[in-house]
Amino acid sequence: MNARGLRHFLKSGGVIAYPTESVFGLGCDPSNRQAVRRILRIKSRPQHKGLILVSDCFSRLKAFVAPLSSNQIQTMQQSWGNPQKPHTWIVPAAKHCPKWLTGRHENIAIRISSHPYTAKLCKDVGMVLVSTSANHSGLQAAKTSKQCQQKFGYQVHILNGKTAGAKKPSTIQDLMTGKILRK
Repeated sequence: MNARGLRHFLKSGGVIAYPTESVFGLGCDPSNRQAVRRILRIKSRPQHKGLILVSDCFSRLKAFVAPLSSNQIQTMQQSWGNPQKPHTWIVPAAKHCPKWLTGRHENIAIRISSHPYTAKLCKDVGMVLVSTSANHSGLQAAKTSKQCQQKFGYQVHILNGKTAGAKKPSTIQDLMTGKILRK
């Protein structure tokens, strides 16, 4: 499927499995409530936990994020860029950011992917993606397209590629407090 076809698939509510820094992720158009619900149903994940958004650049994420200072943006940007150490930030969500993304929180989790494949995917389809590990909630995440096929069958469109080989999932850090929530 070319980029145009993939964008149409995502905009129409499709769910994909794609390689990220450490594992395969499940992704969809974050503005499509039905697609997000589908991911949550596939994973058996409660909505109240919220989801991570991934992009190739911060400008695409701005629509989901409350205004931040240039120092705050610089702090985040300094942590992005190493595919072996992905970094997700918890930031205040924009007032209009959908609750199906934030769950019970007033914040949203965001990451600029340092994996060339994931960054190119976001760039090619011209959008931010939901990025949650390709697993059933609480179980081990898929690290290959073959494992995605075994776990999800035809529930998702699986994109072939390899993870960046990071040993651990992304660090998750609260931008406002500096507190690390997952290392």
